[in-house]
Amino acid sequence: MALVPLVAAAVCPHPPLLVPEVAGAASAELDELRTACDGAVARLLAAEPDRIVLIGCGPQTMTFGTAEHGSFRRYGVNRRVPLSPIDATDRTGEAAVGPARLPLSLTIGAWLLGRAGTALPRSAVAVAPDEPAARCATLGAGLPDADLFDADPLNADLLGSVTGNTSDGDSSCRLGLLVLGDGSACRVEWSPGYDDPRAEPYDQAVARALAGADTVALGALDAELSAGLKATGRAPWQVLAGAVRAAGVPWRGELAYAAAPYGVTYLVASWAPTGVAR
Repeated sequence: MALVPLVAAAVCPHPPLLVPEVAGAASAELDELRTACDGAVARLLAAEPDRIVLIGCGPQTMTFGTAEHGSFRRYGVNRRVPLSPIDATDRTGEAAVGPARLPLSLTIGAWLLGRAGTALPRSAVAVAPDEPAARCATLGAGLPDADLFDADPLNADLLGSVTGNTSDGDSSCRLGLLVLGDGSACRVEWSPGYDDPRAEPYDQAVARALAGADTVALGALDAELSAGLKATGRAPWQVLAGAVRAAGVPWRGELAYAAAPYGVTYLVASWAPTGVAR
């Protein structure tokens, strides 16, 4: 097995209000969440990856290269967010051209990396909300396991350019993952999905799984229940679980934030390897 070193993962939510310019006068209400996200990204970068792969929910499963960008225009802020590291002379993304194709999740991820000031190369994977758990696991496993490029041609097409690896077994690139996803949006009557009694136990189970780096629990999340609760993190979390299982070493997790300030559950966590190869 040709394993690409997977050195760390950060899990963050992607509410547009995380961006102070979007939140406006309400920006301070998410200061704690913003600080937690900054901390998770800082821990990810402290692991010294060579490349960052962003994973988030999108309309369809596809990859994005560094030429792509997102935008906050639909949220009232005329700001483009490039996936590539922003040049010192282009702090507002003005050099980005063409349509904004990044979904919200990956746009927030790119914004978080830009906020951290890292110049590391990065690429991104959007995962469709109805992607089956088994397929998410396979996509994740294709990140650190170069052998899967030969075994699954679709993985090669989707992930070869993302990781910078090819099916020849090149395993020199240290990968860090930034995984974007929200928990349920059904915690109270004024939640986007109204109030659902299943939401709290669902979010608690996800929080425990993220705190314990429990790949089995994340992999077992029910796609239909997750969709009913409008939990956009299900598929990206299952890609993370697949990647960590394929990495070949035990991992530890740390939960930095778990709350539902606007009736939507936001979770922030950091994962890192702890031991030798299994």
